[in-house]
Amino acid sequence: MSKNFELLQRAQQEQESVTRARSDGSDAALRPALEKTSDEESIRLVQRLFLVPGPDAPRVVVFTAVDPGDGCTTVCGRVAETLAGEMGESGSFCVVDANLRGPSLHRYFGLENRIGLVDAVSQSGPVREYTQQVGNGRLWVMTAGSSASNIHSLLTSEGLAARVAELRSDFDQVLIDSPAVNLFADAVALGKLADGLILVLQSNATRREAARKAKEIIEVAKIRLLGAVLNKRRFPVPAGIYGRL
Repeated sequence: MSKNFELLQRAQQEQESVTRARSDGSDAALRPALEKTSDEESIRLVQRLFLVPGPDAPRVVVFTAVDPGDGCTTVCGRVAETLAGEMGESGSFCVVDANLRGPSLHRYFGLENRIGLVDAVSQSGPVREYTQQVGNGRLWVMTAGSSASNIHSLLTSEGLAARVAELRSDFDQVLIDSPAVNLFADAVALGKLADGLILVLQSNATRREAARKAKEIIEVAKIRLLGAVLNKRRFPVPAGIYGRL
């Protein structure tokens, strides 16, 4: 992972050079290219991580940011949409809002936050009763649901572990959005129930020291770090560097 962070630092240096060279450019003219780049990167992540053959492909993955505001929810939602689209006619997928301290996945998908994760843990019934189907019919969203009186207790409860196991059984892949790992222990608690964790960093904002701290927290918890996503880039990372992340 240290190699990844070195590559990310080089990428940021490349971006700064491009920004200086293009300081008189038009943001409006760049937006279509930036949106296309985000879509292509989501496809690349899905193909490299979720669509690998054999037993190594992760089934349940937690997304967490280094710090709040790094765009973890957007990345998680975009990858879920891409995953559902890339699988053609087969596959079923669920994305879960486990950021109970600041839930926003429902807003990303334009849904009401009626019942969701908190309700699924505290109540009975099939887990799909607490999800909402969106898009092409292969993607389900479990919003955060009701407020939790004790978030830490809920995230470390046997009830949550049972629900995650049920989600694993019902869906081909499950993506879980969680709070920033440097701020709360939620991502670690969720990571212990998953096959691995993806760390989201914000371009030109995430400090190297903060990224190193996040990496250490994950390693100490003995959670598999699947990779890092560089979010909110103003200019594309050169293909030679991004391809090695």
